[in-house]
Amino acid sequence: MQPRRSLRRRSVAPCALALGALHAAGAPASQQPLWEFGLGIGAVVFNDYRGATGVHGYPLPVPYFIYRGDILRADRDGLHGRLLNQRYVEFDLSANATAPVFSRNSAPRSGMPNLASTLEFGPSLQWHLWRAGDGRLRLDLRTPVRNAVTLASPPRSIGWVFAPNLSLDYRATGRAAGWNLGLLGGPLYAQRRYHDYFYSVAPQYATQSRPEYQAPGGYAGSQLLLAVSKRYPDYWIGAYLRHDWLQGALFIDSPLVQQRSYWSGGIAIVWMISASASMVDSDD
Repeated sequence: MQPRRSLRRRSVAPCALALGALHAAGAPASQQPLWEFGLGIGAVVFNDYRGATGVHGYPLPVPYFIYRGDILRADRDGLHGRLLNQRYVEFDLSANATAPVFSRNSAPRSGMPNLASTLEFGPSLQWHLWRAGDGRLRLDLRTPVRNAVTLASPPRSIGWVFAPNLSLDYRATGRAAGWNLGLLGGPLYAQRRYHDYFYSVAPQYATQSRPEYQAPGGYAGSQLLLAVSKRYPDYWIGAYLRHDWLQGALFIDSPLVQQRSYWSGGIAIVWMISASASMVDSDD
């Protein structure tokens, strides 16, 4: 749980997605392998769901794959189609995921059904708003729209999520050369079905301390993501911190919301396993 590149559970997805969500602006084009592959390990600390006080830390595997094709590209941020004018706007695919929540381990959900993991996937347009002259500093507007599906049997759609955000990326120079820094933030919006999945309390699960509640759709608070990474010849390292604000979210009165502001984060290291002998021009 992410530049030319899209943003990007108590399982592996949130850390892998978030660690890949940000990295620095492109530099002037240079020769890079057509594709690179690596595997690594990481650790993530995060809440059961947005607004929960239950916090867990887990180790996780981290895959690393980059493909620098002329039309299709894949990198730490996801899959990118270069079908539009690259100078101003780019078409991406956006993904996100949430963790399974076991009600026996979650005091506010005690006695309620468990929550299955969800996978969010959909299109995103990335608008290139500004670039510094040397290409090391860039500002983008991303507009991902994702459909969320439960990873259960059978899977079912629980609605759409819209997560527009501004992304500021910087590739350091001088003594810090090679380090990529990123800052990304924006509001979240979701349909009623999505909020219902996490925050509603059906009549049969209402108690004296957990009254019945029906979550509405709409504004869901905001997020700020800070990330840092560096690629060495034989390995890559990255870390992120994410802050969630739920103040003003339309489901804020749900008895399942226990806090309105909190941090989560993760770290990973990936070792390069193989790379293409073919080289292409790239500003990665």
